Amino acid sequence: MFREIYRKLNYLRLRAINENKRNLNHNNSSDTNRPIPKSIDKIKSSLQNVFSDCADVIIREFALGESSQVKFIIAFVEGLVEKEVISTHVLKSLMTEVKKVDLNKRITSHGMVKILKENLLSACEVNETKNYLETIHAILSGNTVLYIDGNDTAIIIDTKGWEQRGIEEPDTESVVRGPREGFSETLRNNTALLRRKIKNPNLKFEVFRLGEQTQTDICICYIKGIAREDIIDTVKRRINNINTDAILESGYIEEFIEDAPLSIFPTVGNSEKPDVVAAKLLEGRVAILCDGTPFVLTVPYLFMESLQASEDYYARPIFSSIVRLLRLLALAITTFLPAFYVALVAFHQNVIPFKLLLTIASSREGIPFSPFMEALLMGIIFELLREAGVRMPRPIGQAISIVGALVLGEASVEAGLVSDLMVIITAITAITSFVLPPLGGTVPMIRIALLIGANVLGLVGLGLIAVVFIIHLCTIRSFGVPYMSPFSPLSKEELKDSVIRVPIWEMLTRPRLLTQNNTMHNKYRMKINFRKKED
Repeated sequence: MFREIYRKLNYLRLRAINENKRNLNHNNSSDTNRPIPKSIDKIKSSLQNVFSDCADVIIREFALGESSQVKFIIAFVEGLVEKEVISTHVLKSLMTEVKKVDLNKRITSHGMVKILKENLLSACEVNETKNYLETIHAILSGNTVLYIDGNDTAIIIDTKGWEQRGIEEPDTESVVRGPREGFSETLRNNTALLRRKIKNPNLKFEVFRLGEQTQTDICICYIKGIAREDIIDTVKRRINNINTDAILESGYIEEFIEDAPLSIFPTVGNSEKPDVVAAKLLEGRVAILCDGTPFVLTVPYLFMESLQASEDYYARPIFSSIVRLLRLLALAITTFLPAFYVALVAFHQNVIPFKLLLTIASSREGIPFSPFMEALLMGIIFELLREAGVRMPRPIGQAISIVGALVLGEASVEAGLVSDLMVIITAITAITSFVLPPLGGTVPMIRIALLIGANVLGLVGLGLIAVVFIIHLCTIRSFGVPYMSPFSPLSKEELKDSVIRVPIWEMLTRPRLLTQNNTMHNKYRMKINFRKKED
């Protein structure tokens, strides 16, 4: 039932997107193929019209050749380019080397461009185009465009160079052991970090441009021969179907391409660490990089990835397996503990040991709220404190979250508004929720649903809500892959990297549902077998 609902919603959403895109393409089809004017005066007039009131856009006209018979225009955005590169490799090259080359105005358009690219310009990356709008986008992207009088071809010179944040350790994924570097807001820096991790020509980067107003560069990354072709095609199709004014962060893309938009469970992963994304690429996943954000999306995304961390693969397998079991226990505690308390106190007092029942009764003496309202209010207060700690400046936020929790908890108990046992339960629930950052937005919703079920039918209601969530999880898919894999459907081979982690030298296959080639290199297997014989 859930799958049919999501399928219909996705169909309606994609139909609306495609309809808007067809209308937009129909209206702008003539503009996208606009040619470059041959007259340098028309080019200058058009650029001044397009970039009117843009003080940061520099348009410079100059002439070369004998008697200055050939006119040129260069255009760039100040602050997005390296002026030294323009001065040294563009202007200086043209003005000093032009004496060695015979510039004749009768040279054909292709010949003039060829002379400039092969004999005069010393920049590393030089491309040519006949599309006027492409030159405008190149200027706004930090390139320098060279227009030539009498030619309908312009030369795009890569001169990007703006202030950017260095490679730092991400705050959202801190580790004790492992690489400390994280992605930055520059797309090319992020692709270089991945290329450093995977030195393989089969690592492919394909660039798209999204956002009618922002024209943001989007890059999908995958390893050809490992990632499934149908998953790659699905990612490309969904990205091409996006029609929006702006893409300012990868979260915009996530909402457009996710499989279950109304589900509280994430079906698209994200990470700031190159080693994490590289590991997912090697398993057959596809990464989506967005210019202007350090968060890289990965698909397909499975539920078990929420319980895993990059450090699991850098520590010994026994310790990593114990830590994963602790995370699973933390997930059970943070979701079930408040609802379990409410169900026992409100419906199943006879199950509670007598001494513990006396303690609970004495702690709840004089409390004006029911156990359900008590748990709900404490949960809301905790979420408010956590949000305040995140949004405030870092030094102040830490003080608010710690002092606020202590003061409010102690004051609430002394005022007789909540029981001291509920304060302890809320504290344990909060601590265990910090163990699972990927499910930070999902766990509170599950907790509230379980509280409602426990308040209505006790443990029976709690169990019914839990079964509903399990059924829902088993019906979700992420880019065609079951969300609860490898448990539903059950795959014994892939259990080796689920709740527990076997030694790396025993992981001889990649996830079967993610890759088209799930067997690792035979030489690697032979080395492992040889080492086993030696041992």
